[in-house]
Amino acid sequence: MEKDQNSSVKPVPVIELRHVDKHFGQLHVLKDINLQVKKGEVVVVIGPSGSGKSTLCRTMNRLEPIDSGEILIDGEVIPEEGRELARLRAKVGMVFQSFNLFAHKTILDNVTMGPVEVLRKSKKEARQEAMELLKRVGVDSQASKVPAQLSGGQQQRVAIARSLAMHPKAILFDEPTSALDPEMIGEVLEVMTRLASEGMTMVVVTHEMNFARRVAHRVLFMDGGSILEENTPEEFFTNPRTQRARDFLNSIQNH
Repeated sequence: MEKDQNSSVKPVPVIELRHVDKHFGQLHVLKDINLQVKKGEVVVVIGPSGSGKSTLCRTMNRLEPIDSGEILIDGEVIPEEGRELARLRAKVGMVFQSFNLFAHKTILDNVTMGPVEVLRKSKKEARQEAMELLKRVGVDSQASKVPAQLSGGQQQRVAIARSLAMHPKAILFDEPTSALDPEMIGEVLEVMTRLASEGMTMVVVTHEMNFARRVAHRVLFMDGGSILEENTPEEFFTNPRTQRARDFLNSIQNH
């Protein structure tokens, strides 16, 4: 039977959050969060400190447990534990503020570990691909060193390569430049901008407003555990709808 030309099948979001709530003790850090991230989309999450941005990012692959609601990767609900959790979590890469590299392993070993142990690739294949990825982020000459021998910017680029080595459907970036010196921020943002232009699905928690303006498809503004605004960068930065967002933008412009 021929398919009706007008009936388009809606693509399944890569990441979806449905009515997600999260408390830390008495503190209600995520309040009824509903969010969809489509394939190839770059969603940038901004807001004041303590607004729930990083917690939101960490719940997306259940590094942070939730109290209620559902999180779906590729249309499948992520369970709280077990094999299925590990399988679905492997689809979503994570780049942390503090790099989280294994200090005693070489840069090459840091990037090959996941593919060998989780994806069951041969060491030879994993090493070959790791070198290609390290070259792609501009640190292939550092492959035999350990993390402490690299600058913060180089370590963060290794962390991005390590994430890419797992062939993720999406990558979460939790304030990836906030631990870096100003001159290193640009080199990491450049790699992220390139990834975005190549169609990588990305959720980025950041204070880098120029990056948000240039690279985001959508900007989410969070405060007090809620998503208060969701708009294109153009609309959000030129015409914020809430007083809270206006105050926030004024405070960072006057900084």
